Amino acid sequence: MNQPNRGQILQTVFSHFFPVASPDSELVPSSLHEDITPILRVAKDVEDTNPRVAFLCHSHALDKANELDPTSSGRDVRQFKNTILQWLEKNNESTLKARQKSSDAHEMQSFYQQYGDEGINDLLNAGAGSSSSQRTKIYQTAVVLYDVLDAVHRKANIKVAAKILESHAEVEAKNKIYVPYNILPLDPDSKNHAMMRDPKIVAVLKAIRYTSDLTWQIGHKINDDEDVLDWLKTMFRFQKDNVSNQREHLILLLANVQMRQTQRQPNLLDDRALDTVMEKLLGNYNKWCNHVGLESSLRFPKDKQQKVVQQRKLLYTGLYLLIWGEAANLRFMPECLCYIYHHMAFELFEMLESKGSKKKYKPKNPTYSGKDEDFLTKVVTPVYKTIAEEAKKKWRRKAF
Repeated sequence: MNQPNRGQILQTVFSHFFPVASPDSELVPSSLHEDITPILRVAKDVEDTNPRVAFLCHSHALDKANELDPTSSGRDVRQFKNTILQWLEKNNESTLKARQKSSDAHEMQSFYQQYGDEGINDLLNAGAGSSSSQRTKIYQTAVVLYDVLDAVHRKANIKVAAKILESHAEVEAKNKIYVPYNILPLDPDSKNHAMMRDPKIVAVLKAIRYTSDLTWQIGHKINDDEDVLDWLKTMFRFQKDNVSNQREHLILLLANVQMRQTQRQPNLLDDRALDTVMEKLLGNYNKWCNHVGLESSLRFPKDKQQKVVQQRKLLYTGLYLLIWGEAANLRFMPECLCYIYHHMAFELFEMLESKGSKKKYKPKNPTYSGKDEDFLTKVVTPVYKTIAEEAKKKWRRKAF
C-alpha cells in the first residue's frame, strides 16, 4: 500500500485548518465587478442543484478575469484569481463524479434546457402573476448560463445546437426589456404594478412619452414606450444607464410636486408642477445667464398647443438632468455645468426649430454626436483632463 508523502500530508493538514472558501460575489474586485459578479451569483444559485455547472461557472469567471486583467494589475485581482483557482483545484474531482452526462458540454446543454423548461416556461405560464424582479432574475440567469455553455462548447470545439441558439435569442431580447430598476418598474409588462397605476405616475408617463412631434434620426427603430429622454439619448449620445436613472428621477420629481398641488386634471401633468421642477433645477442656470449677461437658451414656441410647449419644457429639464448625471466631478463646478448646458440647450432649440417636415433627418448638431457615449468621451472627459492638468500645475506651484 502506497504511503502518502510529506507534501500530501502537509496539504491535507493545511486544508483542514485553512479550508478554501468558495469565491464570494461580494468580494469581487471593483475593476471586475460588472463582468464577474453575475457569474458567481449564478454559480451560488445552482450549486445545490448541479455542482458541476457551478464549477463550470467558476471556471468561466476565472477565464473572464484573466481576459479582463491578464497581468493582475488591478487591486486585489491576483488574490481573487488565486482564490478561484484553489477552489477549482479542490472541487474538480468531486464535481466531476457528480456529473450526470458524459462531458461538460453535454452537462451544460442539458442543464440549460432544463432551466428553460422549468424556469422560463413556468414564468411565461404565470404571466402577469409573476413579479418584475422575478422575471429579471430568471432572464439574467439564463443569459449567464448561455455564456458559460458557449465557452464550454468552444473549448471542446463543439457547435451549439440550433434549438439552444433560438432559445437564447428570445431570452436575450427579453433580458434587454426586463432590466433591474430602483423604484419604478418601467418595463412593458409592469402596467399592472400598483405603483404604475398611480394617477400621478400615469400622468407623468403620458407626458414624457409624447414624442409624435419629434424627428428621430435615420435608421432608428421607434418603440411604443420610448420617451423624450430616449430622444435626447439618441441625439446627444448619453449613456444608457444614465438615461434610465434620470428618467426615474424626473418621473418621481414631477409626481411628487404634482401630489402636493390641487389637481385640476388628475390624469394629465399639471403645468404648475412642471414649472416648479424647472425652477428648482434650472434656477441656477438662469442666475448664471443674468450674471454673465447672456440670453437664456430656454426658448419656447409661440402660438403652439399646450402639449408642444410642455414637451419643450420636459426636453430642457431632461437635458439638464442627463448632463448632470454624467458630469461626475464637474458637478462641483456649477459655472462649468451652466456653460455646457447653455450651448447644448441652444443646439436642442435649433434641432427642434429646424426640423421642418416630419420626414426623418440626420441633424448637424451636436457636432460630436455619432457614437454611443459620445457626450462622456467628447465633452466631459476632455474638460476633466484639462482641469486635472491645471490642478497638477497648481500643486507644483506653477502658474496656470
